[in-house]
Amino acid sequence: MTVSSKTPLESVRTRVQNQGMPAVRIQRHSAPRGSFELAIAASRLGLGDYCGYVERGAPVRRREVPHDGYTLILSFGDELTVAAADGSAPGRYTSFLAGLHDRPVVTGHAGVQYGIELRLPPLTAYRLLRRPLAELTNAVVELPELLGPGTDRLVQRLAEAPDWSSRFALLDAEFAARLAGSDRPAAEVAWALGRLRRHHGRLPVGPLAAATGWSQRHFTARFRAQVGMAPKQFARVLRFQHAVTRMRGAPEPCWAEIAACAGYYDQPHLNRDFRELAGCTPTEYLARLLPEGRGVTVPDDAFPNVQDAAALAA
Repeated sequence: MTVSSKTPLESVRTRVQNQGMPAVRIQRHSAPRGSFELAIAASRLGLGDYCGYVERGAPVRRREVPHDGYTLILSFGDELTVAAADGSAPGRYTSFLAGLHDRPVVTGHAGVQYGIELRLPPLTAYRLLRRPLAELTNAVVELPELLGPGTDRLVQRLAEAPDWSSRFALLDAEFAARLAGSDRPAAEVAWALGRLRRHHGRLPVGPLAAATGWSQRHFTARFRAQVGMAPKQFARVLRFQHAVTRMRGAPEPCWAEIAACAGYYDQPHLNRDFRELAGCTPTEYLARLLPEGRGVTVPDDAFPNVQDAAALAA
């Protein structure tokens, strides 16, 4: 009998890598101010879509609004700046993770970007990061601080891989190994999160907590630790995200109808939430929306930053 010398985690990596390469969709775009290439493939682990990107052109600034996932960037190139939309000094990052946010941020770069983006569902982020997620709310953290000293070597291997399929297969293998040794979130939290998502945040927290059999205080604490926000705060982000989706899909938005469908009391309630979460009114947001849903410009900038895989893949 042959005894393998591999560790359990190495065996997981090998098994996943041997499953073959993910199918990749390529999108390319050229404009006077620059060009980009996107390579999009579904993770075989159910993590969502990997989005590889190469962007070259003029310097870019772009407004990012809250959404219901954790944005993970593995960068093979220049730094990206991230700043609160209130004008505070930006931080400079290469490979990083952005936690859940309840306020807008402004990202920017000098004109060249190259790397991979993944938008992680909260419970997947909880398993991958192996820590309470509440400490990452409204935060941006360099990946080595979260994933350990092997992160830089992983990024180097990804950059040296021959093509996007090879990169995505390598990521599947690395993430599978990390997930294999992680704690699963509480079934009660997963159930409540699923309910909130299906109803786009339009559920009261009290009945949700009661249905789990926990006190509301205990439910809120466990939800914050494993999702990253309190249930009511997360529901607000889901409601906002649903309103944004409906706005983008409407050729001539009816604001009162969108407000009602997204669970707002009225249009002024929608406007207040947009000012706080997006830093602008719904009308201003649509006016700055780039063609084909490629993001939202900061005034005086017109070329899209391709760091939003979900919008770009739509």
